Amino acid sequence: MNLEPQSFSTRDKLILAGLYLSKYDTAGVRRLGFGGFKEACNVVGYALGSKPASVKNYRDEFDPLFPNPRQGWHKRPRRAYCLNFFEQYKDLDFETFTALIKSFVGCDESALSEIIPKDKTGDSASLFANRLMTGLAAEQYFESVQPSLPEFKGFARENTTRLGCGYDYRLCGGGIQDFLAVEVKGLRARVGSVALTPKEHDVAGILSERFFLFVVKNFQESPFHEIYQNPLCGPLAFAKTERVLVQVSWSTSV
Repeated sequence: MNLEPQSFSTRDKLILAGLYLSKYDTAGVRRLGFGGFKEACNVVGYALGSKPASVKNYRDEFDPLFPNPRQGWHKRPRRAYCLNFFEQYKDLDFETFTALIKSFVGCDESALSEIIPKDKTGDSASLFANRLMTGLAAEQYFESVQPSLPEFKGFARENTTRLGCGYDYRLCGGGIQDFLAVEVKGLRARVGSVALTPKEHDVAGILSERFFLFVVKNFQESPFHEIYQNPLCGPLAFAKTERVLVQVSWSTSV
């Protein structure tokens, strides 16, 4: 049985996500840290660079094969390639299957378990769900809609999330000489709070009209977005929060 995440195609991952949600039902949803199936499908779908409906459709495909309260697509035969995944992974235990799904979006469950006590698995699930919503899922959502947005249409997109430059995307072209910077944030509900790091805040001030805050809202129901150009000088009111941290280290002479 193959459990190496890099060997799965996007379609394979979507199929296995649907199989997982069908087999483990609400227990699987909770174990991933989501409040319901809509949220799970929205976040996992976008995080995998696809559509939420794809995850739901594969879940419905497998529902007639498991004793859950949904009927799924019970009036048609299972597709051959889906049955192949069913036969290979139907007996995968809960923890192993959960770790496999999380690995699809870069989460190492075994590494996380080494730093989070076993009696706090809920903390692990919450961290996973929040990480996807505020990061990968929101970014993939932006990438999916960016070409059609009037503000960014015609721009070439560069993902800068790993470069530490104070924004997630650099957009070039579109008839302007300088680039545009886009910082992406995600929210579980329709309203909530977002935070800028000191670097993001500084860059937003320097770039002013060329800096955009792109907020994806309502992952728990139906995601939508709001765009704030030059957010430090717009309708948003940012409050500075300072925290004093005590850092402990251990040293020895060698």
